[in-house]
Amino acid sequence: MAEKLIEITDLRVQFDVRAGIVKAVDGLDLTINRGQTVGVIGESGCGKSVTARAILQMVPKPGKVATGSILYHRKAKEGKKYERDEVLEITKLSSDGDVIRQIRGGEIGMIFQEPMSSLTPVYTAGTHINEALFLHRLIPLQKVGDQMAAEMMKYRSMTKEEARNEAVEMLRRVGIPKPVERVDSYPHQLSGGQRQRVMIAIALSCRPEMLIADEPTTALDVSIEAQILDVMRDMQKTYNMAIMFITHNLGVIAEMAEEIVVMYMGKQVERAKTVDLFYNPKHPYTQALLKSIPHVGKRTNERLATIEGMVPDPFHLPNGCVFHPRCPKFMPGKCDKIAPTYQSVGEHHWASCLLYE
Repeated sequence: MAEKLIEITDLRVQFDVRAGIVKAVDGLDLTINRGQTVGVIGESGCGKSVTARAILQMVPKPGKVATGSILYHRKAKEGKKYERDEVLEITKLSSDGDVIRQIRGGEIGMIFQEPMSSLTPVYTAGTHINEALFLHRLIPLQKVGDQMAAEMMKYRSMTKEEARNEAVEMLRRVGIPKPVERVDSYPHQLSGGQRQRVMIAIALSCRPEMLIADEPTTALDVSIEAQILDVMRDMQKTYNMAIMFITHNLGVIAEMAEEIVVMYMGKQVERAKTVDLFYNPKHPYTQALLKSIPHVGKRTNERLATIEGMVPDPFHLPNGCVFHPRCPKFMPGKCDKIAPTYQSVGEHHWASCLLYE
């Protein structure tokens, strides 16, 4: 049986600004199990990154979680081997409280989308990694022979030398050349791809229960991208780490994810196993996304398929299905008046479309 890690129910995140209310996430239901990789795809502004930030109680103001819940099924360690299960409702935790600060980075890591703005310019790459290690990684104080004593041994923070060695090792694992030298480099001394890899090293250094990867390989070339994906898979296999993978690259998502969630204008319009979604997409929006992928080796004089129209104004969303102004299967009198429900359209396959109602 799959063991739940994150359970999102009817999540609604809103931004109340002068022009009105923007529903960045509108009624999301999502479950992520331990060791599972869930891909999240969709156009820019559809709510992918806001969902990720809501999981960590990091929605920027004036945004707020209006309704819904996010449950974190936590393994709380007591000593070395003793563990007890507890369920934390993240949406009820203080955004700057001790509990959520312990979870952020230590138990749920995140690779942010913009390394240029995520790294502090006055700190070296090693300092960034060391900060996460000092806060969240604990190692045994001493080794003792008695088994019970070993299980209940005290813990202490890592020393500076141990943290530096760990930082060098993480930089090596994410493919940064000369990591012994680069550990003392400042962000301005690193290329854009190297800064992105530092962000990945920070997120993976504490061996989190779950990794939220928000377009983690956007600034990297394909060889380094493959290396980073291998590192993520290795750590997932070793530590049974769950991954929420946000990207626009459908090729990467096909390789990494077990299940894929498709979002449009804050709504979850389809979810399915990866193979089912690519070979049997149900929602017209998903079908349009897949048609826009260029195919290697296929010779044709036709232009790449595009999705007609524009993303609607978030302050004035259309009635009925929010995708109907751009939908090639639009049904007048239905799609522009009736809001579709999110329902099962096959085994482990859900979609929000009036074609299946």
